[in-house]
Amino acid sequence: MEKLTLRRLAEVVDGRLHDEAAADRLVGPDVVIDSREATPGTLFVAFAGEQVDGHNYIAKAAELGAVATLCQHVPADLDPEVAAGCVIVADQTTALGKLARHLTEHPGLAVIGITGSQGKTSTKDLVAQVLSGHGETVAPQGSFNNEIGVPLTATRVNDSTRFLVSEMGARGIGHIRYLCSLTPPSIGVVLNVGHAHVGEFGSQGAIAEAKGELVEALPADGWAVLNGTDRRVVAMASRTRARVALFSGGGRPDTAADLIVWADGVTADEVDRHSFTLRVERTGTEPQAADVALRLVGRHHVGNAAAAAAAALCAGMELPEVARALSEATPQSRWRMEVSERTDGVIVVNDAYNANPDSMLAALDTLARITRRRRTRQPGIRSWAILGQMFELGETSLDEHVAIARAVGSLQIDHLIALGEFADDMKTSAWAAGCPAPMTARDAAHAAELATPAPGDVMLVKASRAVGLEKVADALLAVGDDTTGVVQ
Repeated sequence: MEKLTLRRLAEVVDGRLHDEAAADRLVGPDVVIDSREATPGTLFVAFAGEQVDGHNYIAKAAELGAVATLCQHVPADLDPEVAAGCVIVADQTTALGKLARHLTEHPGLAVIGITGSQGKTSTKDLVAQVLSGHGETVAPQGSFNNEIGVPLTATRVNDSTRFLVSEMGARGIGHIRYLCSLTPPSIGVVLNVGHAHVGEFGSQGAIAEAKGELVEALPADGWAVLNGTDRRVVAMASRTRARVALFSGGGRPDTAADLIVWADGVTADEVDRHSFTLRVERTGTEPQAADVALRLVGRHHVGNAAAAAAAALCAGMELPEVARALSEATPQSRWRMEVSERTDGVIVVNDAYNANPDSMLAALDTLARITRRRRTRQPGIRSWAILGQMFELGETSLDEHVAIARAVGSLQIDHLIALGEFADDMKTSAWAAGCPAPMTARDAAHAAELATPAPGDVMLVKASRAVGLEKVADALLAVGDDTTGVVQ
């Protein structure tokens, strides 16, 4: 952020200075919530969590250079010089949000909001990489998509920032509306309405209601970028005053819109990286087309790329520039379809960051595609699905896990190793659906022991974040020497 005086900071966040004598102290550019990340000039936000109270780390942040703190109280034993930098607020989350809103209120900044049941982070990474060639761009690191992550990302904006990419998650009605009030978008991308968090929302209809809050927040001269193949998302066009762009990862959407972007002639290489012709139709102009060759793994990334292309075109970029940037884009976030090859030819697909029924099916499809292609030159190789539990599915949990297990069988995947509450049900269902060797594991360590791939086999590791299955991928990749590497 651009540097602020302590007095101005207090005004922006509706706080009060602990020491008026420090009112002219300059704060910035960094804002952190982890005292270990403090740098000279930093503003430290001292959150009081269930297990760790940030107030106990104000002094530590100051040792590393922090000059100011947003806090609810000043610890009695704090050095007076450090205490002088404290701004007292009623609620740190609210204060951080107000700071974000202040920092994003300049006319040269365009905010691109992205939401959806799955694909937000991957699409965010694509949008950021494409836009960065057109102007200074700020985007979240990882999945900073909640009431703390969104404003924290916004604090990295300064007067030279042209684009802020804001990933927006929701756990209930009104969440995205609130996030939009912190970083008001001019372009809103809605990827899909799936089954993620259905246990919290109750139905896909409620999820659609929440996701649509993004397009409701757009101005009349903004753009609603909608998935033209998801009927619940297409219906959001009636909820916005903005112009509408439709995108599709396969085939032209048949609904009228101001801008239509889709992938045509999709093909894939051995590790399921896709190439296609990106086609564009815009009202009042001639149709355009450009070739794209993605470096990301998985068919689902074609749709993410089409969404990113539509957003970039709405932001003022030209199609050739967009296609070139998409072809150069690389994976930016760990454990999302991260494909590595061992020295013995075993392929490990680490998609352990998170999981829901839709993303699980997409990952299994990728596993099956890679295996089929590799068998054309190496007959006999096997496919392995090491799957942990999907959380936040409510009353549908059992049914969804059984459906995934059945998909393992229908996709002719050779081995299933299932973990979690529904592991036995998954084993039984996968066997009934044709998987010849389903197993259950007690935990991640046991799963790694049960996985005994032969040279050339293809392995998928995927579960909800809390399961921590990246440990299985690490164990699998640790076999062999140091030449194991990520496929690029």
